[in-house]
Amino acid sequence: MVRGRPRQFDTEDALDRVLTVFWRDGFDAASMQDLAEAVGVSKPSLYAAYGNKEALYLAALERYATTFGTDRLDRLHAEPDVKRAVHDFLTSLVDAYTCTERPTGCMIVASTSNCNASHVPAAVQCAISTALHGSADAMETRFRRAVSEGQLPADPDPRALAAYVSTVMSGLSVQARGGANTDALRQVVCTAMRAWP
Repeated sequence: MVRGRPRQFDTEDALDRVLTVFWRDGFDAASMQDLAEAVGVSKPSLYAAYGNKEALYLAALERYATTFGTDRLDRLHAEPDVKRAVHDFLTSLVDAYTCTERPTGCMIVASTSNCNASHVPAAVQCAISTALHGSADAMETRFRRAVSEGQLPADPDPRALAAYVSTVMSGLSVQARGGANTDALRQVVCTAMRAWP
Protein backbone atom coordinates (compact mmCIF):
# COMPACT_ATOMS: atom_id res chain seq x y z
CA MET A 1 0.00 0.00 0.00
CA VAL A 2 1.45 3.35 -1.04
CA ARG A 3 1.32 5.99 1.64
CA GLY A 4 1.13 9.73 1.03
CA ARG A 5 3.90 12.09 2.05
CA PRO A 6 3.79 12.85 5.78
CA ARG A 7 2.85 16.36 6.78
CA GLN A 8 5.88 18.57 7.26
CA PHE A 9 4.58 20.39 10.31
CA ASP A 10 2.99 19.79 13.68
CA THR A 11 -0.72 20.58 13.27
CA GLU A 12 -1.15 21.59 16.93
CA ASP A 13 1.73 24.07 16.80
CA ALA A 14 0.47 25.25 13.42
CA LEU A 15 -2.96 25.91 14.88
CA ASP A 16 -1.44 28.03 17.65
CA ARG A 17 0.40 30.09 15.05
CA VAL A 18 -2.73 30.45 12.94
CA LEU A 19 -4.69 31.46 16.02
CA THR A 20 -2.22 34.29 16.65
CA VAL A 21 -2.69 35.63 13.11
CA PHE A 22 -6.49 35.51 13.30
CA TRP A 23 -6.39 37.08 16.78
CA ARG A 24 -4.22 39.91 15.51
CA ASP A 25 -5.86 40.49 12.11
CA GLY A 26 -9.35 38.96 12.27
CA PHE A 27 -10.92 36.57 9.78
CA ASP A 28 -11.27 39.05 6.94
CA ALA A 29 -7.80 40.62 6.98
CA ALA A 30 -5.85 37.41 7.50
CA SER A 31 -4.97 35.92 4.12
CA MET A 32 -4.08 32.29 3.49
CA GLN A 33 -0.63 33.55 2.52
CA ASP A 34 -0.27 35.25 5.93
CA LEU A 35 -1.39 32.06 7.66
CA ALA A 36 0.94 29.83 5.62
CA GLU A 37 3.90 32.13 6.31
CA ALA A 38 3.13 32.10 10.05
CA VAL A 39 3.19 28.30 10.05
CA GLY A 40 6.18 28.14 7.69
CA VAL A 41 4.54 25.98 5.03
CA SER A 42 3.05 26.42 1.60
CA LYS A 43 -0.60 27.29 1.12
CA PRO A 44 -1.34 23.88 -0.43
CA SER A 45 0.06 22.18 2.69
CA LEU A 46 -2.19 24.30 4.90
CA TYR A 47 -5.21 23.53 2.73
CA ALA A 48 -4.36 19.81 2.84
CA ALA A 49 -4.21 19.84 6.64
CA TYR A 50 -7.26 21.98 7.45
CA GLY A 51 -9.34 22.48 4.32
CA ASN A 52 -10.24 26.09 3.65
CA LYS A 53 -9.81 29.38 5.53
CA GLU A 54 -13.24 29.02 7.12
CA ALA A 55 -12.40 25.63 8.62
CA LEU A 56 -9.04 26.94 9.78
CA TYR A 57 -10.64 29.93 11.50
CA LEU A 58 -13.27 27.77 13.22
CA ALA A 59 -10.54 25.46 14.52
CA ALA A 60 -8.54 28.44 15.78
CA LEU A 61 -11.59 29.97 17.46
CA GLU A 62 -12.32 26.71 19.25
CA ARG A 63 -8.68 26.50 20.32
CA TYR A 64 -8.87 30.07 21.65
CA ALA A 65 -12.01 29.35 23.68
CA THR A 66 -10.60 26.22 25.30
CA THR A 67 -7.13 27.66 25.87
CA PHE A 68 -8.00 31.11 27.15
CA GLY A 69 -11.54 30.87 28.51
CA THR A 70 -12.35 27.59 30.23
CA ASP A 71 -10.26 27.98 33.40
CA ARG A 72 -11.46 31.53 33.92
CA LEU A 73 -15.12 30.50 33.70
CA ASP A 74 -14.47 27.58 36.04
CA ARG A 75 -13.08 30.00 38.64
CA LEU A 76 -16.09 32.28 38.16
CA HIS A 77 -18.39 29.45 39.19
CA ALA A 78 -16.09 28.08 41.91
CA GLU A 79 -15.76 31.32 43.90
CA PRO A 80 -18.58 31.33 46.50
CA ASP A 81 -18.86 35.13 46.78
CA VAL A 82 -20.42 36.41 43.56
CA LYS A 83 -19.07 39.96 43.79
CA ARG A 84 -15.54 38.70 44.35
CA ALA A 85 -16.04 36.20 41.53
CA VAL A 86 -16.93 38.93 39.05
CA HIS A 87 -14.17 41.26 40.24
CA ASP A 88 -11.57 38.51 39.94
CA PHE A 89 -12.96 37.48 36.55
CA LEU A 90 -12.70 41.01 35.15
CA THR A 91 -9.25 41.53 36.64
CA SER A 92 -8.02 38.30 35.07
CA LEU A 93 -9.36 39.55 31.74
CA VAL A 94 -7.38 42.76 32.11
CA ASP A 95 -4.21 40.76 32.70
CA ALA A 96 -4.95 38.53 29.71
CA TYR A 97 -5.93 41.40 27.41
CA THR A 98 -2.75 43.38 28.13
CA CYS A 99 -0.32 40.45 28.04
CA THR A 100 2.63 41.37 25.83
CA GLU A 101 3.36 37.79 24.76
CA ARG A 102 0.38 37.62 22.39
CA PRO A 103 -2.04 39.97 20.60
CA THR A 104 -3.87 42.34 22.91
CA GLY A 105 -7.58 42.23 23.69
CA CYS A 106 -9.98 39.38 23.08
CA MET A 107 -9.92 37.47 19.80
CA ILE A 108 -13.71 37.07 19.90
CA VAL A 109 -14.46 40.75 20.54
CA ALA A 110 -11.91 41.81 17.92
CA SER A 111 -13.60 39.50 15.41
CA THR A 112 -17.00 41.14 15.80
CA SER A 113 -16.10 44.38 14.01
CA ASN A 114 -16.76 43.00 10.54
CA CYS A 115 -18.14 39.52 11.16
CA ASN A 116 -21.50 40.41 9.61
CA ALA A 117 -19.98 41.45 6.29
CA SER A 118 -21.60 39.63 3.39
CA HIS A 119 -18.38 37.88 2.36
CA VAL A 120 -17.77 36.36 5.81
CA PRO A 121 -19.08 32.76 5.78
CA ALA A 122 -22.26 32.16 7.76
CA ALA A 123 -20.57 29.48 9.86
CA VAL A 124 -17.90 31.98 10.94
CA GLN A 125 -20.52 34.62 11.75
CA CYS A 126 -22.48 32.10 13.81
CA ALA A 127 -19.39 30.87 15.67
CA ILE A 128 -18.31 34.40 16.60
CA SER A 129 -21.81 35.29 17.78
CA THR A 130 -22.08 32.10 19.83
CA ALA A 131 -18.66 32.65 21.41
CA LEU A 132 -19.44 36.29 22.18
CA HIS A 133 -22.63 35.38 23.99
CA GLY A 134 -21.06 32.44 25.81
CA SER A 135 -19.54 34.55 28.59
CA ALA A 136 -22.75 36.52 29.05
CA ASP A 137 -24.69 33.26 29.37
CA ALA A 138 -22.19 32.01 31.95
CA MET A 139 -22.55 35.29 33.87
CA GLU A 140 -26.33 35.05 33.81
CA THR A 141 -26.16 31.50 35.18
CA ARG A 142 -23.83 32.68 37.95
CA PHE A 143 -26.10 35.60 38.81
CA ARG A 144 -29.22 33.43 38.93
CA ARG A 145 -27.40 31.19 41.37
CA ALA A 146 -26.43 34.26 43.43
CA VAL A 147 -30.10 35.36 43.56
CA SER A 148 -31.14 31.91 44.77
CA GLU A 149 -28.43 32.04 47.44
CA GLY A 150 -29.51 35.48 48.61
CA GLN A 151 -26.29 37.21 47.48
CA LEU A 152 -28.10 39.34 44.91
CA PRO A 153 -31.54 40.92 44.81
CA ALA A 154 -33.83 39.76 42.01
CA ASP A 155 -33.75 43.30 40.62
CA PRO A 156 -31.78 44.06 38.50
CA ASP A 157 -32.63 41.05 36.43
CA PRO A 158 -29.71 38.59 36.15
CA ARG A 159 -29.83 38.81 32.36
CA ALA A 160 -29.53 42.61 32.44
CA LEU A 161 -26.66 42.43 34.93
CA ALA A 162 -24.93 39.83 32.74
CA ALA A 163 -25.33 42.10 29.72
CA TYR A 164 -23.76 44.95 31.70
CA VAL A 165 -20.75 42.87 32.74
CA SER A 166 -20.40 41.51 29.19
CA THR A 167 -20.36 45.08 27.86
CA VAL A 168 -17.61 45.99 30.34
CA MET A 169 -15.67 42.93 29.17
CA SER A 170 -15.95 44.00 25.53
CA GLY A 171 -14.94 47.54 26.42
CA LEU A 172 -11.85 46.31 28.23
CA SER A 173 -10.85 44.39 25.13
CA VAL A 174 -11.35 47.36 22.83
CA GLN A 175 -9.37 49.63 25.15
CA ALA A 176 -6.55 47.08 25.40
CA ARG A 177 -6.39 46.82 21.60
CA GLY A 178 -6.15 50.61 21.56
CA GLY A 179 -3.13 50.60 23.85
CA ALA A 180 -4.59 51.05 27.34
CA ASN A 181 -2.29 49.56 29.97
CA THR A 182 -3.02 47.17 32.82
CA ASP A 183 -3.25 49.84 35.52
CA ALA A 184 -5.72 51.95 33.53
CA LEU A 185 -7.96 48.97 32.84
CA ARG A 186 -7.85 47.80 36.46
CA GLN A 187 -9.21 51.23 37.36
CA VAL A 188 -12.01 50.66 34.88
CA VAL A 189 -12.84 47.39 36.64
CA CYS A 190 -12.91 49.16 40.04
CA THR A 191 -15.20 51.84 38.62
CA ALA A 192 -17.51 49.25 37.06
CA MET A 193 -17.74 47.34 40.33
CA ARG A 194 -19.04 50.47 42.08
CA ALA A 195 -22.27 49.90 40.14
CA TRP A 196 -22.68 46.52 41.84
CA PRO A 197 -26.29 46.12 43.07
